[in-house]
Amino acid sequence: MAKISAAQVKELRDKTGVGMMDAKKALVETNGDMDAAVDFLREKGVSKAAKKADRIAAEGLADIHVNGNTAVIAEINAETDFVAKNKQFQTLVQDITKAIATEKPADLEAANDVKMNDGTIASEITEATTTIGEKITLRRFLTIEKEDNQVFGDYKHMGGRIAVLTVLDGTEDVEIARNVAMHIAAINPRYITRDEVPQEELDHELEILKEQAKNEGKPEKIIEKMVQGRLNKWLAEISLVDQPYVKNPDVTVGQYLKENGASIKAFTRYEVGEGIEKRQENFAEEVQNQLKK
Repeated sequence: MAKISAAQVKELRDKTGVGMMDAKKALVETNGDMDAAVDFLREKGVSKAAKKADRIAAEGLADIHVNGNTAVIAEINAETDFVAKNKQFQTLVQDITKAIATEKPADLEAANDVKMNDGTIASEITEATTTIGEKITLRRFLTIEKEDNQVFGDYKHMGGRIAVLTVLDGTEDVEIARNVAMHIAAINPRYITRDEVPQEELDHELEILKEQAKNEGKPEKIIEKMVQGRLNKWLAEISLVDQPYVKNPDVTVGQYLKENGASIKAFTRYEVGEGIEKRQENFAEEVQNQLKK
């Protein structure tokens, strides 16, 4: 019997999307023959997963699960938006996120081997791929730990097309943390404060603004002042605490937090699928319209 290497197992997993144990068993049964192992898996009822291994999963859902001081945000992809509305897929996404929050795997490879129901995350994904008829993939996840005196806030839009997880200091009010998460979902800041913007990115934007001013034919003596004003505006647009708060644009997010004795420690935002730009344009308006009802 040929010795089966970890590299062979990984190659078969990459080709077929099956779990580690299934891949190893197939290779053992076929004496290490990769093509025969693929056929073996297809014959065992995972043929759809094998046939769809080269497709790109561009749609899906993100989910958040909080377990004490641990929270996980995870994205699971499918091939079409239609599957995201499938109850089986939605349950799978929730179960995967919960399993990751419970077991705290270090990376995607370890996550796929996490025990779930009667198998592993990988085997459950393979089974769902076969049943639903589309390739399903655990694309990414992030585990965040908080202190006892901090609070998590989570918000999901469109059932998980956008998901945001926040960590706040100075408050135990989950609603405040969730409100900030809603704002982040709607406005999509890139940094908490302008001090976090890398110098390289700052210099690049400054050069662009200078060229814009020159091309507009502005007098040299006012270019520097004008560019600085535009740079400050840009920094305010990408920095969370400087943005007008989506539920009350008369104050910034930073002011809203200060009024409530809170500060933001961290945030993570996942957005799934195609048509992201269009959804982003409409979302802030949707939030404000909902608040008026």
